[in-house]
Amino acid sequence: MGRKIGRYTTALLCAAGLCIGTLSLAAGSNAAGTRPTQGMEAGALAGWIVAVDAGHGGYDGGAVGRQSGVAEKGLNLDVAQRLGRLLEGEGAQVVMTRTGDYALCDEDPPIRKKLQDMQRRAQIVREAGAQVLLSVHMNEYGDASQAGPQVFYREGCAAGRLLAGALQEALIEGLAPPKERAAMEGDYYILELGIPSALVECGFLSNQREEELLLDADYRQRVAEAICAGLLEWAKLPGPYPTALPAAEGA
Repeated sequence: MGRKIGRYTTALLCAAGLCIGTLSLAAGSNAAGTRPTQGMEAGALAGWIVAVDAGHGGYDGGAVGRQSGVAEKGLNLDVAQRLGRLLEGEGAQVVMTRTGDYALCDEDPPIRKKLQDMQRRAQIVREAGAQVLLSVHMNEYGDASQAGPQVFYREGCAAGRLLAGALQEALIEGLAPPKERAAMEGDYYILELGIPSALVECGFLSNQREEELLLDADYRQRVAEAICAGLLEWAKLPGPYPTALPAAEGA
């Protein structure tokens, strides 16, 4: 994996010349900094604060398995918790945006429930001082033949593109999906917090084969391990590093 990601990284860093800089360390901050010092004894991610966001929850079930009727929200949480434990094993401090089946909004908020939910997720990430964010989701599409994990990053953000590329390569290598997708830009609120961020669609619940895989706990563990491996590859890339775009207004 290292060699494949290395070639991807070299090309991206050359292409991102206008936004090369040091990696911002505070959520929503533009202050320059450096990556945490990594020590083998303490773990490869020692010094890192990683936000892990389990998409949906509570009233918001997300995508639904076409065969099983299982809602995305529980699968997201399971993968996110598995990922969190793996990252902690590598020395990272992990902050979860949710740890159970609930939405982060009031029963009758003054704004849309979804917006309040996303704002509160962003607040958790900012207050924790997270340096990178991984949001876990499951995909669905009308065409049941569509399959394969896919990673999204904020439009125009070279820092997110670098992270998403490393994660995408790791998912392909770790899961060997029949269709190898490429990381893509995506318009998602959770990616606009001013830190390197990626939204991972772990697979399609609308695809029968992939739904069966995602309902299997051992496969979800493999997904979590692949995401962790991708973050580790990204974290050890040689600098200089692209700087994340500033936080979007209202994020």
